[in-house]
Amino acid sequence: MATKKFLLQEKDIPTAWYNIVADMKNKPLPALNPGTKQPLNPEDWYPLFAEELVAQEVNQKDPWIEIPEEVRDMYKVWRPTPLVRAFGLEKALDTPAHIYFKNESISPVGSHKLNSSLPQAYYCKKQGITNLTTETGAGQWGAAMAYAAKAFGLELAVYMVKISYEQKPYRRSIMQTFGAQVIASPSMSTKAGKKILTDNPQYMGSLGTAISEAIELAIGTPNCKYVLGSVLNHVMLHQTVIGLEAEKQMEMAGEYPDIVIGCFGGGSNFSGISYPFLRHKLLNGKDIRVIAAEPASCPKLTRGVFQYDFGDETGYTPFIPMYTLGHTFAPPHIHAGGLRYHGAGSIVSQLKRDNYVEAVDIEQLDAFKAAVLFAQTEGIIPAPESSHAIAQTINEAEQAKKEGKAKTILFSLSGHGLIDMAAYDSYFAGDLLNYDLTDADLAKSIAPLENIV
Repeated sequence: MATKKFLLQEKDIPTAWYNIVADMKNKPLPALNPGTKQPLNPEDWYPLFAEELVAQEVNQKDPWIEIPEEVRDMYKVWRPTPLVRAFGLEKALDTPAHIYFKNESISPVGSHKLNSSLPQAYYCKKQGITNLTTETGAGQWGAAMAYAAKAFGLELAVYMVKISYEQKPYRRSIMQTFGAQVIASPSMSTKAGKKILTDNPQYMGSLGTAISEAIELAIGTPNCKYVLGSVLNHVMLHQTVIGLEAEKQMEMAGEYPDIVIGCFGGGSNFSGISYPFLRHKLLNGKDIRVIAAEPASCPKLTRGVFQYDFGDETGYTPFIPMYTLGHTFAPPHIHAGGLRYHGAGSIVSQLKRDNYVEAVDIEQLDAFKAAVLFAQTEGIIPAPESSHAIAQTINEAEQAKKEGKAKTILFSLSGHGLIDMAAYDSYFAGDLLNYDLTDADLAKSIAPLENIV
């Protein structure tokens, strides 16, 4: 297995996050009060989020936002992460393409999610908050938030999507090891959960459901805030450390990517790897393709509609402008639990509307096939989420071979799969299926949406 790593030093960790909204000609549409349909004021977000996070959420003028030194010091535990030239995968594909991946799986919790959990916990602690709530799909965000909460002495309750709670028990154990309380969602501990279970006792949950429960608990608990692992602007902002480091490392490699690929659920990993490179496309017209790889079973970017929608199932959140499958969409039980979300963030959605971002959907079996090839050629077992990006990387490398072009491809390995081996067991046993969303089911899920855009 031949690889080459491009390594940075601690001094190369970014000192500021990149706020892409400042450089966008067409800014994302504002979030709305679902009752009045009027744009939210910053104060309207305060019941949910720490005030400095709200300031980042609504900031549309500053392209660079300073990383607090306390957060940057904690980044040093695992950052900078390696950039790797995947010679083994290139050889197996017999492609003229040069394939690079940014390895975010080396963090203490095995994924990129710590990039945002640490600053969110920091700002909450700074404001004097004592308790946090959140949701998690596959458990990567929940694990990262549990680590960050413990680091800053905060109490954390995590609503984990029930299907992942059962499929991925060791992610639950990681959260509990760091001191978090973990509740399978939907649960009987909230009004939202009780209603959902009453209507459908066998329902195995969704990120939308878990968000509803976490928000309800946050609003009803003194000195408590909600923290989110994807979708909203401030989360995307924090993740740009990935792409900012990758820029320097691609310079070390003497190349610049023709294609940048990230898996896509709500957008945290995708934005982290792509926004710093998109900066050059926005400002200088740089010829680069940026591709979001989402599951075919949850295809909000490829088949959803652009509309205002709730970020959760019950309707506790503001109206967010997004590509959506409808907030009541019940995703199939695929193993890429972190990608089972009905909508895309407002920034990504606007970038796609303006044709700066492409999207593809990947079947579950194709993702696992790609994961196995990557493991065998590069020695890393990837998480099912990251495997969607790997599958599209392979597609692009094979296309480069057909065209006879030596394209440079960069993707983000957002997490390892060492706690996802039950999914691999199911794949090897032939028990996994592809789940395709029918036109009839799609029409049903988007029918209730109000026509606001």
